[in-house]
Amino acid sequence: MKYEFVETFLLAPRALCGPRLATSHSRTPEVVRVSLLEVRDLDAGYGELQILTDVDLDVADEEYVTIVGPNGAGKSTVMKSVFGLTTHMGGTVTFADEDITATKPEDVIHKGLGYVPQNDNVFAELNVEENLEMGAYILDEVPQDALRMVYDRFPILEERKDQKAGTMSGGQQQMLAMGRALMLDPDLLLLDEPSAGLAPDLVDEMFDKIDEINEAGTAVLMVEQNAKEALRRCDRGYVLVNGQNRYVDEGDKLLNDEDVRQDFLGG
Repeated sequence: MKYEFVETFLLAPRALCGPRLATSHSRTPEVVRVSLLEVRDLDAGYGELQILTDVDLDVADEEYVTIVGPNGAGKSTVMKSVFGLTTHMGGTVTFADEDITATKPEDVIHKGLGYVPQNDNVFAELNVEENLEMGAYILDEVPQDALRMVYDRFPILEERKDQKAGTMSGGQQQMLAMGRALMLDPDLLLLDEPSAGLAPDLVDEMFDKIDEINEAGTAVLMVEQNAKEALRRCDRGYVLVNGQNRYVDEGDKLLNDEDVRQDFLGG
């Protein structure tokens, strides 16, 4: 399979004065749930251009984690690095106790990770059901129980199953992209800016769907421009600035911290 196809297809104790200020070698807190994803001292970028420096990140089993920060902070690069879509320059990525550092995307998908990129995340000329079937391309047969699960979670997709994906609205395409990523029942779902470009009245619906996916047992790592809503809903959040960790804490604590609000959430 061509690399281009795969790319398209696819807490520390809170200080009294505020959220934990991350350092280049800081560690996230011990959690009760089993650790699923561990990123340590990650340096990564594109070609010779380094974007990330000493980034640390953890996602526990069934946890909902959000990465926020200003434009150009490297948020999407973290996501792409986990999925093997960047140039690895240092550090490690461990998933389910297996070192997957710099593993190719076509191999990562076999290990229980699903990835929904921000742009070009559906096959425009294929209909809805064909798009979903592509989500199970590594299997000999399309799992009908998985297809049924996706249709139950996103009823609009079953209603439009014969419609070409390229003629659907932005919100419907985003649901289709998430549905396709769920066809292999991943342990961790990576979502890159899922609310980008959606009409305001559809944003809450999109977040509700993500909540449902997480509540059903799938861990979620999300990069999101709507930082306030993302932090309100997630278990923990990371604030990334200039390719480095700045803060890490529970989502609601970051949301209510004065420094974080003034510097990164518009007050």
